[in-house]
Amino acid sequence: MTRRIRVLVVDDSAFARVVISREISSDPEVEVVGTAVDGIDAVEKIKSIRPDVVTLDIEMPRMDGLSTLKKVMAECPTPVIVLSRLTTEDAETTIHALEAGAIDFVPKSPLASSGRISLPAGSLMEKIKLAARVDVRRLTEISSWKKPGELKGSRPKHDPWRTRGRARPQSVVVIGSSTGGPKALCELIPDLPGDLPAALLIVQHMPAGFTGSLAKRLDQLGQIRVKEAESGDAIRPGQALVAPGGYHLMIGSGDTVTLNGSVPPRHGLRPAVDVTMESAAGVYGVGCIGVVLTGMGCDGRDGAATINKAGGRVIVQDEASSVIYGMPRSVVESGRADRVAPLSEIPRQIVEMCLEPAGLQRKVW
Repeated sequence: MTRRIRVLVVDDSAFARVVISREISSDPEVEVVGTAVDGIDAVEKIKSIRPDVVTLDIEMPRMDGLSTLKKVMAECPTPVIVLSRLTTEDAETTIHALEAGAIDFVPKSPLASSGRISLPAGSLMEKIKLAARVDVRRLTEISSWKKPGELKGSRPKHDPWRTRGRARPQSVVVIGSSTGGPKALCELIPDLPGDLPAALLIVQHMPAGFTGSLAKRLDQLGQIRVKEAESGDAIRPGQALVAPGGYHLMIGSGDTVTLNGSVPPRHGLRPAVDVTMESAAGVYGVGCIGVVLTGMGCDGRDGAATINKAGGRVIVQDEASSVIYGMPRSVVESGRADRVAPLSEIPRQIVEMCLEPAGLQRKVW
């Protein structure tokens, strides 16, 4: 018999612990091996029980979820799924949690009756099973390519409006990511120069209500301006637009973006990386660069093929630095990757591609 996935449930609400535990126990492949009432209790039980996965509430007494997560990653690294309320404050904390090493998150909604919660059907179980497959050591490694003591976000912000006006970007870089993506983006974006002669379009698989917080965090970290996209936003060099949850990000007229919530999901996803890549390739051709980062599934594979056919190029994150090597693998196995590189090398690869003519690029494995 296959060994079941062992889960520790951490929540200060007794009712929430019951609801979450019941949801988990309904799956024969997973079992609840313990519960914890706060962060201090959680750290002690993780050390003694050694669960495969932890579900962690954000709001708790004594030690909040973010502080607990950081302590867990430092002392007893374990895959963590964060449970977050659909509030602006919790969304921002959730982004910080993903940056600190949480595998993924599940939004929980309060029901009309006091103290009760609702979880998206099936979402928690899918993410627990995915988290159990992750080598958590990849999340706790310190990137050697960062300068010791470097304070992210301390460099002066480049202003694409002042220096370039409404100039058409030399290149458009479409970055797609899923599980592990927020942490990867928080490492990649700060290492891109603010005067990059390219516009960035970021598609991270994430529900509405959280993509705005992701854009805000990325904007704080580096020199490039980052904002959640709105229909009509101009595509400018030195600026990144993040696809909002629930909408496909597409290219409109006059180097602007449009948001489409009526086009069906692709791979069950909206936003989908493929949709944005295909749209960008159709407009920018050889000036389109695709970047496929960590994530489950194959979103980005078809978009990479379209970029290649249009004369553009594609960079893929390698297996060793990916939390989940699903999306990158699909592109590599389809033969559409021009370069395969560790996350730490991708900023340099992007800069090189933006500065070199497409015809001079060759596949680098």
